[in-house]
Amino acid sequence: MDFNLKKLTSDAGVFFTRAVQFTEEKLGSAEKTELDAHLENLIARADCTKNWTEKIFRQTEVLLQPNPSARIEEFFYEKLDKKIPSRITNGELLGQYMMDAAKDFGPGTPYGSTLITVGEYQKRLGGAEREFLQTSAINFLTPLRNFLEGDWRTISKERRLLENRRLDLDICKARVKKAKQAEAKAAAEQELRVAQTEFDRQAEVTRLLLEGISSTHVNHLRCLHEFVEAQVTYYAQCHQYMQELQKELSRYPNSFSSNAHPSTTCPSPVSSSTLPGAAPPGLITSGPNSTREPAGPLKIQDVQPPATGHRKAKVLYDYDAHDASELSLLADELITVYTVPGMDPDWLVGERGNQKGKVPVTYLELLS
Repeated sequence: MDFNLKKLTSDAGVFFTRAVQFTEEKLGSAEKTELDAHLENLIARADCTKNWTEKIFRQTEVLLQPNPSARIEEFFYEKLDKKIPSRITNGELLGQYMMDAAKDFGPGTPYGSTLITVGEYQKRLGGAEREFLQTSAINFLTPLRNFLEGDWRTISKERRLLENRRLDLDICKARVKKAKQAEAKAAAEQELRVAQTEFDRQAEVTRLLLEGISSTHVNHLRCLHEFVEAQVTYYAQCHQYMQELQKELSRYPNSFSSNAHPSTTCPSPVSSSTLPGAAPPGLITSGPNSTREPAGPLKIQDVQPPATGHRKAKVLYDYDAHDASELSLLADELITVYTVPGMDPDWLVGERGNQKGKVPVTYLELLS
């Protein structure tokens, strides 16, 4: 008990003298031993590495897991050294919702069958995301965390110890200067030699650790390449899935109007050749003595409606015009349609007031 009390008193005394030395250095009333330029550069480089590694680590966490609550939960699992429970991705959850909705809407309807297809691909995208998150966490986040929680803590500890050794050295230097008697000066010089030896030893230990930052950069560079490779694989999978989904959807009718009534069958395409006044494709007729000539590019603005052949048509689905020659459509509206010589049989000319343009026949129901 007495020994512990003496040690506590001694430690308190050392702490007090270091605090006095530090304060006097800040006030400019005491000399400070400067570190050599090489060591100072290593310290600055280490601080820069730590600061940017921490920022990159935090932002990567946000990128991989945007939900703050989920990040906090994962943090506690890591601290408790427990396995993080598997969590369903947003894409997988969305896909499951779509497939469940299709059951209620009817899997045989256009909307229901499309929901099933899209839902399946959303689940595939979610699975690819899950694999990407796991790979990135292992190959990129974990090495960064190990540096911040392992190597950097060791470096910080040795740097604090170096600072204490420096303060002790400067305290001994001040004692040597203040010593008047020979015995006191000799004792102070002996303490100075010991302090100098300890300072030099600690400076060497700290220098070796700081020089290891170069190896840290090499390791983080390798991890960065692996992170990019994981991203490339993930986005390539997503691109492949979306291309496959696009091909699948091209087989379905574009019945995506909110006003259109669902039906289990798609109306049969209407051929423009059934309309009065229609001419065979690729021919131009100008009268009873007309000759056959190749049809040139059709400009809807120059088309004059024939005297006969006008019919009313009901629009079945919304349609967005792809260029100025086409007419956008809204489901359930009525428009006037007719054909012109040389026109693609899958298209008609539609009129709505002063607006005129090509419209696809599969989007129309011709009225008698």
